[in-house]
Amino acid sequence: MHYTSESIEAVVELFAGLPSIGRKTARRLAFFLLRQPDETVRRFSEALAQLKANVRFCSICFNFTEKDPCPICSSAKRNRTIICVVEEPNDVFAIEKTGEYRGLYHVLHGAINPLDGVGPNDLKIAELVARVVDEVEEVILALDPNVEGEVTTQYIARSLKPLNVKVTRIARGVPIGSDLEFADEATLSRALESRIAV
Repeated sequence: MHYTSESIEAVVELFAGLPSIGRKTARRLAFFLLRQPDETVRRFSEALAQLKANVRFCSICFNFTEKDPCPICSSAKRNRTIICVVEEPNDVFAIEKTGEYRGLYHVLHGAINPLDGVGPNDLKIAELVARVVDEVEEVILALDPNVEGEVTTQYIARSLKPLNVKVTRIARGVPIGSDLEFADEATLSRALESRIAV
């Protein structure tokens, strides 16, 4: 039932289809846009159209980019001997924000999940294996610490084994600023496994 107008309901439906946006938030966003000047709404609409028209995958790392290859892959300042493998483009932004990593990336666009019908061939794993040439000395696996991430990590490690490249994974454990008593058993056991000398 349309309590207001079909136009509003159409926008609410679109917003509600976005990740982590419920119908209540979708309705608030629709009403917010209605209160904005026409120029703001027009710019918003054009920005969405430009997003779809201009952004594509980098042909090397498969991150989102407007220029191919992307700025990271084409930078002479990056360490070309290390590739950090992540699940999604958002993960690249998260690692880049730390300012600690200066190597290259490879974005898989998901993780192996047989229940959802996602297998190794649905991801950019073959492309990763093809990238590991003489210049590459280390592949860092920075996948989500869940079952799918673990399965994908193991699969990639096995795929890279014949190439004689060092394969590492990011350490996992107790987050800084938290209390041990609130950490779950899996996190604590990972933290103990990943312990380092001080």
